[in-house]
This record gives sequence, C-alpha cells and structure tokens, in this order.
Amino acid sequence: MRVQVGVLFGLVAMSLGVVANPEFFDEGPMAGKGYPFSESVRVGDILFISGQVGVDENNELVEGGIVGETRQIMSNIGGALERRGLGFSDVVKCTVFLADVGEWDKFNTIYTSYFEPPYPARSALGANGLALGARLEVECIAAYPGE
Repeated sequence: MRVQVGVLFGLVAMSLGVVANPEFFDEGPMAGKGYPFSESVRVGDILFISGQVGVDENNELVEGGIVGETRQIMSNIGGALERRGLGFSDVVKCTVFLADVGEWDKFNTIYTSYFEPPYPARSALGANGLALGARLEVECIAAYPGE
C-alpha cells in the first residue's frame, strides 16, 4: 500500500510540475490510535486530508446521527486545515461517502455552511459499512495559496 501511495503522490507531483517529498502528518482526534493512515499528507502545494468520520477526541462517534456527525467531521477537517496553515477557502475537492443517500439534504445544509461560492469540486456516493458504524465520511484536498 505504501508503494501505491508513493506512486500516486509522485504522479500528482509530476503532473503539477512539483518536485517534493511527501510530508506525513498524524494529528487530530484519530492520532495515536493505531490506524494505518496519516491524518494528512502534503505534497508540494497540495494537502490531502484522509477521510474523516464523526469522532471526537476520545475516538467516540458523536451523537446526533448525520447532523452531529457532519458537524464533527467538518470540525475535524477544519482542525486539520488549521494545523497546516489553511482554511476551508483553500479546499479544492471533497469526496463524500453517505451510508444513506436519503440523508443528503441534512448533510448538504451543514456542509455548504462551511464554504462560500465558488464551492470546491465534489463527488458523493452511497457507501455500505463505513468505519466505526459512521453515517458519513468526508475526505478533502486543499491547495496552498501561491506566493
């Protein structure tokens, strides 16, 4: 898996004309819990944030179903962005995994409150069996502003 990830980052870096070594960061609510992924990875001017589920600092899925989980996920993503010197305005792409696509409207109402137009590119799909029994998982890619 590490080789595949390295190849992916290498291809992304080459396509962007960037020569950089990936920097791996393990912070936030999932850090130190033994999960086999980094919270985020920076390659050049691109930050990849791993899929986030609605867990708090105690690694507990928050209450409130899709609404509570969405708020917690967006808070977790905001923390990952802030730790790397970025904000939601720097997010260029998100991928959303919903356990029940019928909850799309509830999710979307909260999600869009974190962004201003123009919104990031986004993909969304229904998924079965998300980690920790979550209703939702969101991953994002952010770009560092030009100098």
